Order: sequence, then structure tokens, then C-alpha cells
Amino acid sequence: MVDVKIFGGTNSRSLSEKIADYYGYSLGNLTVHRFSDGEIQTEINESVRGAYVFFIQSTFAPPENLLELLMMIDTAKRASAGYICVVIPYFGYARQDRKDKPRVPISAKLIANLIESAGANRMMTMDFHADQIQGFFDIPVDHLKSEAIYIPYLETQNLDNIIFASPDVGGVKRARTYSKYFKRDLVICDKYRKKANEVERITVIGEVDGADVILVDDLVDTAGTLCKAADALIEKGAKSVRAICTHPVLSGKAFENISNSKIGELIVTDTIPLKQKHEKIKVLTTAKLFARAIRNTHEHRSISALFVDG
Repeated sequence: MVDVKIFGGTNSRSLSEKIADYYGYSLGNLTVHRFSDGEIQTEINESVRGAYVFFIQSTFAPPENLLELLMMIDTAKRASAGYICVVIPYFGYARQDRKDKPRVPISAKLIANLIESAGANRMMTMDFHADQIQGFFDIPVDHLKSEAIYIPYLETQNLDNIIFASPDVGGVKRARTYSKYFKRDLVICDKYRKKANEVERITVIGEVDGADVILVDDLVDTAGTLCKAADALIEKGAKSVRAICTHPVLSGKAFENISNSKIGELIVTDTIPLKQKHEKIKVLTTAKLFARAIRNTHEHRSISALFVDG
């Protein structure tokens, strides 16, 4: 069978090491040179000729993370790699997936074009902001679901009186997956924004009196929506509120917002490394799931076999 080589980008190094460890390999020898003027250059210090090469790098800010990934792809292509798969645990710019007003880019499509033009043969990620982003790619996309991590975790928590909630109308499908699996009710928090990253008000649709509510979302950025949703749920009679959000972007006043909110616990994954520890935040690793997906890809086995059926 063709050799497998796994490499990690600079800002996803910790997760890359965990994935390689679960896979049973050591990370490949990759150097990222940084010149005095700010330019970067990637160098693979071992042969990848004819190999299955996997590059692990989330494309969160700064944009240099994306540039570094593109350079790694080009490096492997020019070193005669047999097959190049980019593993992007968090696919940045996914919220810019449509032209919702004049004279704005569809950045998610642009990023897809860049990844393909650099020479990637396949892309693997977790919890796109919108499933249809897969259609922006003309190469195969393996879209892993965090339910495979969160559902087993929640089953160990002995939660009797739970209700699942979506913090906005757009996330209803995601939250419904959990409500169907656990056979529990679903409520919706309808939000009204005046401008980006600023929620004016939230209305809870559904009954939550005396319930332990679990908010479900794909990412948490400033945590404004999440915290206001939690406060609205408590005001409507919820006994407690916790949240599960795959990607901890956590920018701006996110940590302050979480501290001052009614959220009892925020459970995230390690697709993005935490900027700081927080008493309310618990991190679950995605490493085992990505390692299994990489193995299935290399061995030409099903990826959907890793999903949890609702």
C-alpha cells in the first residue's frame, strides 16, 4: 500500500500531533521558514514521492494560516506527492458563503478555488457553517460531523430533563439532529440583528420551563448570540443552560461575555486552539475522529461509517 505522510501546520500543531498519535505515526518533518520581511516558505524535509500526503491546518485568523496551507500543498505537488488531502478542521471564511448584498465577495468559494488551484486532490473538514459549501469544490470533500464526538459525551452526562435549542433559525437542522437522537423537544431562539456581531434581541419559540437546555451551534465567535440566547432561556424558565459549539473562534469580548452570561458550561472542540483557559469552557478532542477518517481515506473505506445515525 502507498505510504502515508501526515504534516501539521504551525497553528494546528498540537491537534496534528494528536491525530498522528491516534493514527500510529509521527508527524512528517516540515519546516516553515520566516524571512525578515515577513515572507514565509515551507520545506518538506523528507521524500513524499508517490505518497498519500495529509496536511492538517485550520484556516482561522490570521490569514497567514491559509497562505501557509496553500504553500504546503504546492510544496508537496512539486515534490511529486501521489495524492494530496488537506485536513482543515475549521474552514475559515465559511460565513461568507453567499452574496447577500451588492459588491461583496463570496469568500468561501474563493478559498475553495485557491485550495484546488494549489494542487489539493481532496479536502476534509468538520461542521461547515453551511452544508452547501461542499458544492464550491470540484474535488471530493469529506464533511465530518461533530455529533460523533458530542453524542457519546452527552450520553455519559446522565441528563434527564434536557431540551435542545438552536440559538438562531439557521441552526435548526443542526439542533434537530440531537433532539431526534435523544428523543427530546427542540426550541428555537429567533434573533434580530442591527449589524454584524451585534444582536438586538432574542425571542424564544417553545416551552423550556424547568428544563436543562443545551444550545447547539457550529461555532462561537464573540459569543454575543449564544449568551443572549442563554439569558433569554433562563428568563423564560429554563433551569440551566449549557452550550455545545464545535469551533471556538472566541474573538473580541467573547471570554468576558461568557463569564457574565447564564451559560453554565460551554463545550467546544480543539479544531481551533483556545486563546486562554476558562472555568466555563470544556474542550473535547477531534483527533481520534480525524485519525479514523484519514485511515479510511487511505484505505478507500467509507467515511459515512464514522457518523452517528439520528
